[in-house]
Amino acid sequence: MPKNILSRARNRALAKQHKIAVAGVAALGTAAIALSAVPGNADTVTTGSPAAAAQVAKVATQDATLPNVKGSVTDPAAAQAVKLDAIAAQQKAAAKQRTDAAAKKAAADAAAKKAAQERAAKQSANRSAQRPQMQTVAAKTYANNLDGWIRQSLDIMHSKGIPGSYNGLYRNIMRESSGNPMAINNWDINAINGIPSKGLLQVIQPTFNTYHVPGTSWNIYDPVANITAACNYAAHRYGSMDNVNSAY
Repeated sequence: MPKNILSRARNRALAKQHKIAVAGVAALGTAAIALSAVPGNADTVTTGSPAAAAQVAKVATQDATLPNVKGSVTDPAAAQAVKLDAIAAQQKAAAKQRTDAAAKKAAADAAAKKAAQERAAKQSANRSAQRPQMQTVAAKTYANNLDGWIRQSLDIMHSKGIPGSYNGLYRNIMRESSGNPMAINNWDINAINGIPSKGLLQVIQPTFNTYHVPGTSWNIYDPVANITAACNYAAHRYGSMDNVNSAY
């Protein structure tokens, strides 16, 4: 074959291969364009090469997993909200419990205060009821004579536990002083010793001082003080003034 004919055949073969290569590149470009145009949530692809379809399917599969990712993100937030609600409920219950306890304590304090006031009022009423009787005793009066002195002395003696009777006191008073509260013995041994007997029951000063009865006068000539001191002395020495029938 002539040489120029061979050259033309070779050139035609190269041109055909070049066209095929260009067509392949164009096909790949078209597939890439189709892939980029497919929506994120597309389930199927009807254009492009098998490789492009596979790529689109992979993207769809990844998009299908997004709800789970979102769920995994929102689940901790929901759990935190539930936890906060539970804490708020506990705080509310604790506040109510404190309020109820305070109310119960206030009611108990009020009841105790009322009971104390009622007891105080009752005690005051009892004291008021008893006061007239006590005032009656304190207001008791005695005649300013031998009878009155003996009776007042007997009331004091009985309150102190000192024995004696009206007759026993009267009998000894009449023997010792004839009922004269200012009587004094200036001639017996006591007078000689400088401590004469004085008063209704002729008591010497040391004996009067020792057996003086609280609540009576310290004046040895006072009729009531003289009688009660003498009867106190007689009770210690003789058991009672009733047992004395002579100088004592």
